[in-house]
Amino acid sequence: MTTLTDRIDAARSLLQKSHYAVALTGAGVSTPSGIPDFRSPESGLWQQVDPMAVATLAAFRRRPEAFYRWIRPMVHQITSAHPNPAHLALKKMEELGIVHTIITQNIDGLHSRAGSTRVIEIHGHFRTATCISCYRTASSEAVLNYLQGGEGVPTCGNCGGTLKPDVILFGEQIPYAAMQSAYCETRRCDLMLVAGSSLTVEPAAGLPTLAKKHGASMILINLQATSLDDIADVVIHDDVASVLPMLADALSRQEQP
Repeated sequence: MTTLTDRIDAARSLLQKSHYAVALTGAGVSTPSGIPDFRSPESGLWQQVDPMAVATLAAFRRRPEAFYRWIRPMVHQITSAHPNPAHLALKKMEELGIVHTIITQNIDGLHSRAGSTRVIEIHGHFRTATCISCYRTASSEAVLNYLQGGEGVPTCGNCGGTLKPDVILFGEQIPYAAMQSAYCETRRCDLMLVAGSSLTVEPAAGLPTLAKKHGASMILINLQATSLDDIADVVIHDDVASVLPMLADALSRQEQP
């Protein structure tokens, strides 16, 4: 039976041999920063509210106030959160010239705040908002002011319509440009590092399989088992906030003369 040290060493070896590694990250990378996983029963985000009643595009159009009441506590968590060692380790791997792009399912912006420069946010972000009537894009300042300051629904300064944060809701199409960039990076990479994702939500869940079909190796780091454990080259079931820094440090030591 291999030890954690053995598996980290195997992952380090694969990353060192790679020419173009890409990381795919999920909620498990941000939970150490205090941002709960939507789907974990312990998080409470889905315990009191049916997601189909508040977090679909159709529900938002019908009752935006219900969405904003539900999302307000999470936005407080996101705006007060800080990058954790997992984010910083991926940034360090970018500095080492090993990880070239991060594809993330997270909407918190913590990869960019950690200093990573090439981040594809396939589920969107809170930095901007779009009017659902005239489709004009606004900075998130108006939305955040409403979310942090009290009740109400933010409205468009152009037409008075409702502003929707540029995060992807259930039933909403992922932005074409972001998804195409993710597919291009997936086909290009020779190694995909999957970190903190349960790989249950499409289309992100299909990216590692696509990478493998194009000849890439796969390293999978997640606390729980996933459906792709059997095809990964290295599997580490542990906390990403512990494992990724260990991996980054091992890579740094190898880079030193």
